[in-house]
Formats: sequence, structure tokens, C-alpha cells
Amino acid sequence: MAAEKPQWRELFSEVVTSGLCTGCAACIIACPHPVLEYTTDNGVYKPFHLDIDGGPEDCTHGIKGCTMCTRACPRFRNWESEIDTQRFARERTDDEVYGIGDVLLARATDESLVEKGQDGGVVAALLIYALENDIIDAALVSGFEGDGSTWRAKPMVARTREDVLATSQSRYTYSANLLAYPEAAEGGAERIALVGMGCMASAPGVMQARKVGKIARRLSLTIGLLCSKTFDDSIFEELFEAKYDIKRADITKMNIKGVFQLWTKDGNYYEVPLKEGQPFTREGCKLCPDFAAEHADISAGGIGVFGDWTLVIVRTDLGRELMSAMKEKGLIETRPGDDDPGAVALLHKLARVSRQRWPADAPPGPRRLPVTPG
Repeated sequence: MAAEKPQWRELFSEVVTSGLCTGCAACIIACPHPVLEYTTDNGVYKPFHLDIDGGPEDCTHGIKGCTMCTRACPRFRNWESEIDTQRFARERTDDEVYGIGDVLLARATDESLVEKGQDGGVVAALLIYALENDIIDAALVSGFEGDGSTWRAKPMVARTREDVLATSQSRYTYSANLLAYPEAAEGGAERIALVGMGCMASAPGVMQARKVGKIARRLSLTIGLLCSKTFDDSIFEELFEAKYDIKRADITKMNIKGVFQLWTKDGNYYEVPLKEGQPFTREGCKLCPDFAAEHADISAGGIGVFGDWTLVIVRTDLGRELMSAMKEKGLIETRPGDDDPGAVALLHKLARVSRQRWPADAPPGPRRLPVTPG
């Protein structure tokens, strides 16, 4: 019997329309044919297949044997075990609820990075160091469309320190940063970093595990962002403005620390209860099991009591080499993760809760773990 060659037909039914699709866009950049597109209409954030070639549910190239979309998808079938084995040479244990790696606290020593970046400025410092020390040629990041006053996220390519700083703050609406890959590759980049939440951070690993070729090789560094969920763009008008009279064009900075924290141009500061954002949860986040960006080289997020420190999970040899080199050069300072036991406990809790989202009847993926009381 010939080996199965799952293609768009299987991806469409098992992932795209089943609720498992996170909208990461890995399938689109891996597709060697111009038949897949991406939509953000009405908060969908999903790939779709053009009707000109087999219709929305099938693909003539897939019928002929093309499997690139399923090989690139970080939610297709037994993705977690495949990536664990490829990246770490073993599968995670049930105790490693946030994935394989070592937890520490870090912050950039350059105060301008702390000020312009997010929660310690470590991600910005990492990208700048990698760009300026010939480790990467470009990075796929999230920026703003236009002058930023719309707060609409846009996939962008960062090639310089200035590019990194211009895109360094959090937005909490979704940006499929992988969609910037063609621009980076067309610009000659051969070593490309990807910055993104867990849904995107698993894409390079699954491409490497399933041998997707040139793209898998080029995506050489992954920095993951801790993420419980992102929100649909309508949250600005339908919550912040309608209920609190905070217009999106007046917002200068956002953060989430148990509440939405909003700073505005007039110098005011607002807090909006996080539970009020629940109805605006992006569809692609509702079944995502990965809070901690478990397949990144380095995962980072600001969930501790120290507002100017980043909780960092160093996962791979490349991640350890980068952190060690930056510390040796005085570009970052670090502390043990246990200095903030509350942050470590929250990491465990949020990672465990996220893993429970994966449906019991879905194809093999993350092992579901019991939720501990409290």
C-alpha cells in the first residue's frame, strides 16, 4: 500500500475548519504554488484556498502529491512529539508543563531598550545583538500599519536596530509574522529570526522535522512570546472606546498585568478588567494549547512582579549560546527564576490551563494534563 500523502484536503478538514487553526500562516509561506491566501476579515485570521485551483476544500497540486502545507502546519496531527524530538532529541515529560528549558529572569542593561521595549527589553536586545553580530540577516516581527495610530498589527521585517525599536512594544491583537517571510527572503536574507507566540514559534520546528527545505533552513532562530490569547481588532471600538471613551488613536502604550493597562497621549493611565475582553478573544486562540512558546529557542514574557525584568525560558543550545554571550558582553543581566516564585508558579498555571484547551477528540497532539487545584 502506498504511503499516505496528506495534503490541503486533510489540512482543511482536520485543522482549518475544525477550530485547531491558529492562523500562523506557515502553510501559506511553505506552499510552492500561488493557491493559498490569508484573510483577517471579521476576525477570522485563517488561510483559504483559491477557487481557481480545486476549490476551497481540495487542491489539484495536492492530488498530484504536493504535501508542503501539511508538513508546515504546527497543528497538524502529531506535531508536538515530532517537534520535541527534532528540537530536543526527546519528548517532554508531563512535569515539563511549559516545555523543555530553564527558567530565569533577565533585563537589558541598555536603559533605552528597557524603556522602548516591553518588560525588560530582552527580546529587543536579543534581536539587535543577533543582527549586529552576524547571527541573523533579518527578523520577522510585528509592527504597526501606517503611523501606528490605528494600533493594527502588521507583519514586518526588521534588519536594523532602528527597525527593532520601532516594533518592540506589545499590541495584543494578532499578527501572522510569518507572512513577512517572502519579503525577507527576496531581500537576500538567508538566516531569519522569527518572533511570535507559541502558535508561530512551533512552525520552524515542524518545518525542520518534516523537511520543508529552504524555508526550514532559513528560519534559524525563534524567539517565542508567552501568550494566553490575542484579541480581535474590534476590541478597540467595541470595548475601550464604547465603554471607557478611550480612542485607539489616543493610546500610546498597552500592557496586560491581570488587567488591560492603557496609556494615552494626554498622560492618563487606565485599567480595564481583563474579563471584559473575553468576548473579543480571537477564534484561533480558543483551542491553542501553548502558552509558553514551547518550541522556541528562547521564550520570553512579562508575568512577574518585577516590571522591568523578563521571565525567560532558555530551551536550545543556540538559545543558551546567545544568552551567555550577551551576558558576557554586559548586554543583559540575569537572575535565577526562583527570585520570583510567583512568576514561576503563574507560568506553570497558565501553561497547564492552556494545555487543557486541546480537544480530547482531536488528532494526537499535546498530552492533556490534569489541572491542579488553585
